[in-house]
Order: sequence, then C-alpha cells, then structure tokens
Amino acid sequence: MHLVSKSNLKKILATVLASLALILFYETTIRDLDDATGLREEPEIVTGAWLPFSATAYCKGTTTFSGIRVRRGMAAADPRLLPIGSVVSVKTDTPEYDGIYTILDTGPAIKGRILDLYMWSCYEALDFGRKKIEVNILRLGWSPTISTPNTVDPLFKQREENLSNLQK
Repeated sequence: MHLVSKSNLKKILATVLASLALILFYETTIRDLDDATGLREEPEIVTGAWLPFSATAYCKGTTTFSGIRVRRGMAAADPRLLPIGSVVSVKTDTPEYDGIYTILDTGPAIKGRILDLYMWSCYEALDFGRKKIEVNILRLGWSPTISTPNTVDPLFKQREENLSNLQK
C-alpha cells in the first residue's frame, strides 16, 4: 500500500484541497473573547463630567479615519465610547497639552478610555509617553443636540472674555 498516489490528478487534487483548507484557516478571524461574551463593560460616557482617561500621542500618518488631514487639536479614540466628531476638553499634568480636542481618528490599539493625541513632532509624541488625564465630553459624535449647554456655555463665555481683554 502506497501512502502517495501514483496518479498526478490525485496529487493535484490533494494539493488544491490542502491549499484551500490552509487559506480558509488563515482567513478566519477570531473575535475578541471580551467582545464576543459582552464581558467588557465601560461605564456610561456622559457629557459634562470630568472622567479619568489615559492618553498617548501619535505623529504618523497624513489623513485621519474621518478623511481630514492631521493637525494639532485632533485625537483618536475608541469609537464605541467617543464616536467620530466628538469634542472633548482635556486636562493633563502638562498645561501645554490641555485644551479642546476633536475626535477624528481611531486606532486598533485604542480600546476603552484611551485618547491618542496628534502631535506634529514624533520626538514630542515620544516624550509625551502615556499620561493619566481627565476628559470632559462636550459633544458626543457630530450631533450638536447631544452636547449639553451647561458644559459648552462656560467655554464660550471664557473665550469671549479673553477676546474682550485682548481688545482693551
């Protein structure tokens, strides 16, 4: 009894079947166990409250997930928590990075309460590292009806005061 057939047709058929099986196995994706079972629970994200987040920085790329060219003031976030178009106020331990950021990007490593802040300089992004920050969600997604006036009004008033002080 021969283990390998003498027929070339059978060899070709066995090779094709083995190749297809390998391709199907390779192309199969396994869902994250936490996602599949629903075990990953994030506290509800609400506008107007300061929430603890973690921040990193990135400097690569030219266009965000939303199709807009990268520039300072943009951030990437987990779209399940902060959808594209969300606007957040950020407080860090370094006032230089405090301010208003618009969520216009996503990333495969950004899961949960992490913001990835865009920086033009890769050296600056490396120096930034990972920081604990506080985030106040001013608007969730693109809809202005989801933002709360109580969180946005003080920012506009502060801007108006700053502008009037500059004009004096």
